[in-house]
Amino acid sequence: MTQATTKHDLPTLDQLTGGVFTAATSGERAQRVRDWLAGNPSAELMQEVFKELSGRDKGAARALRERLDEIKRAKGQEVIAAEWAEKARSLLDQPRLNIADAMAWQRDAAKAGAPLSREPLAGLKANLAERVKGVEDLQHRAQVHREAAVLLAQRFEVLSTKGWQDAQAAEEGLRGDVAHWTTQADEIVQDPNWGSLDARFAPQLDASRSQLQVVSEAFHSALSQAVAAAADAQAPLPPVPVWADELRAGRGLPPESAPAPAAPPAPKVDPAQRAAAEAAVEASLAKLEEATAQGQGKSSQAAANALRAVLKEHGKLVGNALEARVHAALVAAGELEGWQRWGADKVREELVAKAEGLLNRPEGQALGGRKMQEQLRALREQWKQADQGGVPNHGLWRRFDEACNKAHKVVEAWLEKVRAEAAEHRAQRLALVEELRAWTAEHAGDADLKARNRALHQFSDRWRDGGHVSEKVFAELQPLWSAAMTEARGPLEASQKASIERRQQMIAEATELGAAPQLRIDAVKALQQRWQAEAQAVPLERRQEQKLWDAFRKPIDDAFQRKSAERERQAEAMGEHDRAVLEASKALEAANATGDAQKIRSAMTALEDALRGRREAAAPAAAAATGTDGAAAASAESGAAPTDAVSADGESAADTP
Repeated sequence: MTQATTKHDLPTLDQLTGGVFTAATSGERAQRVRDWLAGNPSAELMQEVFKELSGRDKGAARALRERLDEIKRAKGQEVIAAEWAEKARSLLDQPRLNIADAMAWQRDAAKAGAPLSREPLAGLKANLAERVKGVEDLQHRAQVHREAAVLLAQRFEVLSTKGWQDAQAAEEGLRGDVAHWTTQADEIVQDPNWGSLDARFAPQLDASRSQLQVVSEAFHSALSQAVAAAADAQAPLPPVPVWADELRAGRGLPPESAPAPAAPPAPKVDPAQRAAAEAAVEASLAKLEEATAQGQGKSSQAAANALRAVLKEHGKLVGNALEARVHAALVAAGELEGWQRWGADKVREELVAKAEGLLNRPEGQALGGRKMQEQLRALREQWKQADQGGVPNHGLWRRFDEACNKAHKVVEAWLEKVRAEAAEHRAQRLALVEELRAWTAEHAGDADLKARNRALHQFSDRWRDGGHVSEKVFAELQPLWSAAMTEARGPLEASQKASIERRQQMIAEATELGAAPQLRIDAVKALQQRWQAEAQAVPLERRQEQKLWDAFRKPIDDAFQRKSAERERQAEAMGEHDRAVLEASKALEAANATGDAQKIRSAMTALEDALRGRREAAAPAAAAATGTDGAAAASAESGAAPTDAVSADGESAADTP
């Protein structure tokens, strides 16, 4: 059998752990546990050692518990990492990558506690980021390539307004530029990330390719006709008016038609009026550019509409440069609006899926009323935030609202149950208040204060366990309960107040007895009996009663301690023969208690020997001492020991609670 399946006994575990269980102190056990853990034992063996050690020394087992918790967390993170790694791989394997899904993967993985800083998630996160960056770069290249196609077409148009010889000189350069543009367009389309771009980019690039091809073919065809017409006077003229007029003039022919009359000069515009118009357009343009730079979809849409309105009013008065800026800003705002709408719709689709999944959970994972209410509240708040970032989507909203309304039926049932329970608890508490009032009236003359105190405690426990009610209902019922309880406790509190006064008087009497020179045991016993009778008749709160009792017994205990100290001093003052007589007397008392005649005779003989030895020791002293020493010797001959039976009785009395 392997170590993972073997159950070890305690000596074996102690040997495997280096003597953890036989260590003398807790600190030594903890050190041996740390030394053993440095060898990286198996998790099963650590669990077995922890099970045995935690019941003996929790402090030493703390390091084991921390290591086991760390292993448990690591296993949990491995499961989470495997789950999110699989999701990342599925995203990377898709031919069409959704940028929003790729960005949401990292956010949701971080929320779930996945270890994004460790492999394989770190590498997958980098791959996803690289893939997203590639999609964004390709999108930017496609947009730039569209603009390049427009610029190339404009070059063809500009050359068609110049002489055909100038166009012929620039023809080869144009052919090369068009061929280079076509090659780059093919590279963009063949890029692996091309399928991940928005669907609008492919038609736009195809339209740019077709337009550029048509313009290029028309230009080259017209230029070929112009070259042929220049070499042969009978050849047809090119369809380009400027080139045709130039060739006709070279042949000595008049122009095909008289030049059109010059357009009348435009009326002069007041500079102040032009400045005001451009200032109005500049202000609206600045707002649109700021909203576009911040990525605010709704704000940019409103700013674009405002700019169009201003341009409709003042468009004829602005210059070409400002007009070009206006058109560029409107194009950028349109693209931002599209991206904002797309991103907001992706978020809305996720919210719709979450709302529809609230009721489709497994049986063991169904949400309760309160959890369902919190989830619905959070989903609706997220929907509001999504609406703030883009144009509303009414179709998704209808699905979301319908799913939330279906899930809210669970909340309604829970709320109905809570309201019913609250009404029931309120009725029970009101009934308890009435029951307390009736009990107070019925037991108004009862003299058993202990029974009254127990009953009031039971009422308090029933009120405390009366069930949950709202804060408003509790604020309504609590004054009623407090008034009823105050009325019920009135006789008890009055008796307790009088009892406390009586106990204070007895404490004063105990202080006087303790301070007296001669301790009166009978008076102490009588005072203690009065205290016990008072404590049994009137119950007090335990802490207060203990405090009064400590104050009562302290002076009496102090008096008995002084008595004991005095007796000890007297015992120390005894001579060696006095101690012998005293010990022989005690031995005789013990022998009398047994009833054994032999022991009694032996004890009496020992006492007589002790007394005889004392008399012999006292004889020389009697010859030189006064008559007072004779009295002491007489007491010794009588066998009277200097004991203090009163203090002994007093000690037992003082210790009585």
